[in-house]
Amino acid sequence: MYVEMRQINKTFDGFQASRNVSFGVEKGSLAALLGPSGSGKTTILRMIAGLDRPDCGDILINGVRVNALPGSQRGIGFVFQNYALFRYMTVAENIAFGLKVQKRSKPEIKSRVEELLELISMEELGKRYPHQLSGGQRQRVAFARALAPDPQLLLLDEPFAAIDAKVRRELRTWLRGMIERVGVTSIFVTHDQEEAMEVADTIIITNLGKIEQIGTPEEICQNPQTQFVEEFIDDLHRGSWKQS
Repeated sequence: MYVEMRQINKTFDGFQASRNVSFGVEKGSLAALLGPSGSGKTTILRMIAGLDRPDCGDILINGVRVNALPGSQRGIGFVFQNYALFRYMTVAENIAFGLKVQKRSKPEIKSRVEELLELISMEELGKRYPHQLSGGQRQRVAFARALAPDPQLLLLDEPFAAIDAKVRRELRTWLRGMIERVGVTSIFVTHDQEEAMEVADTIIITNLGKIEQIGTPEEICQNPQTQFVEEFIDDLHRGSWKQS
């Protein structure tokens, strides 16, 4: 496993956000943390990213325990729900930001930015500013910015939540293709069952801070193991998988 969480517990002001959370994500795969609001999925993502520290338990990335390691040293790219692009930077400057922090050379930065603009099919838009882009385009830029420093792990927090339904469906297919093309291990948070079923290799269902079930989309739809999973994955999705 490339990412592992072992018996993780986390409490905020008396509220237990994570209860003995344990799971693993294989290298190169795309895993979804799926659950309702308040189920603990974003807390898990933030602990992997180093934004929060667990009260106990171990977080391992590529076999290394990273509990005390700053997020900046974990080799992680993070895509936020609200894009978090710099308003006064162009598309190209936003993508280059992490490379400049790493003090890469100007020729290297220029080459990497051009490569990523091509990857997200925005070669002609490098000089535009975020307010001149659509929501889908801004999310593509956020994706490229996260990938720029060559992270070994990509984390995405509700990456499509701020985008309308039609564009969201298009971006799901695009994201899946991009992650397969780049080959980066990825974990994304969502409360949308359809989104998780369509995009993820593995789904990790959370509820009240604990893991309810882990499996492929087919396994979870066809064989829910708890009453919560049975109710959370609606009949429409279970039926569509059983017929396929």
